[in-house]
Amino acid sequence: MVKKINVGILFGGKSAEHEVSLESARNVYQAIDRDKFNPVLIGIDKDGQWLLQEDSRFLLNSGQLREVRLNDGGSPIALIPRGGGTLSFLNGENRAEGGGKPVEVPVLDVVFPILHGPFGEDGTVQGLLKLAGIPFVGSGVLGSALGMDKDVMKRLLRDEDIPIGKFLALRSHEKIPSYREVAETLGSPVFIKPANMGSSVGIAKVHGPEEYQGAVEEAFRYDSKIVIEEFIRGRELECAVLGNEEVIASVPGEVIPRHEFYSYDAKYLDEHGATLVIPARLSEDTREQVKKLAVRTFTCLCCEGLSRVDFFLRETGGDSAPDILVNEINTMPGFTRISMYPKLWEAGGISYTELITRLIELAISRFQKEQDIVTSRF
Repeated sequence: MVKKINVGILFGGKSAEHEVSLESARNVYQAIDRDKFNPVLIGIDKDGQWLLQEDSRFLLNSGQLREVRLNDGGSPIALIPRGGGTLSFLNGENRAEGGGKPVEVPVLDVVFPILHGPFGEDGTVQGLLKLAGIPFVGSGVLGSALGMDKDVMKRLLRDEDIPIGKFLALRSHEKIPSYREVAETLGSPVFIKPANMGSSVGIAKVHGPEEYQGAVEEAFRYDSKIVIEEFIRGRELECAVLGNEEVIASVPGEVIPRHEFYSYDAKYLDEHGATLVIPARLSEDTREQVKKLAVRTFTCLCCEGLSRVDFFLRETGGDSAPDILVNEINTMPGFTRISMYPKLWEAGGISYTELITRLIELAISRFQKEQDIVTSRF
């Protein structure tokens, strides 16, 4: 009998995207192939503490994003550096909620960090997992960090001649330009965003000076650096990418927001906030261009495993081909059953369960290849 692979599902985290991560974890846990994998649930609370969870009640109020929360009754644990997936109970607290029998923890063979935003998708957890000597799903430290920081991401894409929109980056200690100065460079309206955040948290579409200062202050609540982007009038496309050295792209999908833009509310709170069209209605030439740009973006930013690349399709008028502009990359996109990333692969014939399996296999394959890298001269 083939031994099952112990998969640590790591979720929650110190991020404004905490609740989205909880729902992603719930769906992955329900869909993972139990014939191949033994899931081990590890929730990270909003203070950053890791808690080993019981299978039955690891989420409270599940299915309601405004109300969902992590069950904080688990045992505090930590990964042992270079421990090959060994977990250690903190202060000997290895008892189940309510003082039940001692909790037994298998050595983890691989970790699926379903973490969105800072302290999870930005290279921090990826560095910890590397120190712990354990395979993990998704990009490594560099790719995760580059994908999280919208400023650095856009500068690298620009240097690679990958088309992007105009933008400015500002740090909290710098002088904030007036809206007039911003509009002279980027036009009006503009989008203001935290540089390191996802799920449209802290984002505002600003039409004039009366909205500007409040939007800047709101974005700085979530990061010490913000980006201001030109408004691009056009269609919003998304394309999923999968692989390590050999990378494939899905059919593109289109997001049609029913709010003014694809906000956090439109994505997660309003069930009618947006329509997802899969596949997007595109010419064959445009579809292939989007797929090629998605792979180029993934490769340029040193990504691995999975990503979702978001685009704007700007109509140019007349007989000219439309402009395809990369907006950003998400190195750990939302993983709920209604999220675009798994739905794009389902359209290509890869089921949700099979997608999870492929991602775990990619993580293990990359880790095995990395073991051949020399780390000492003597």
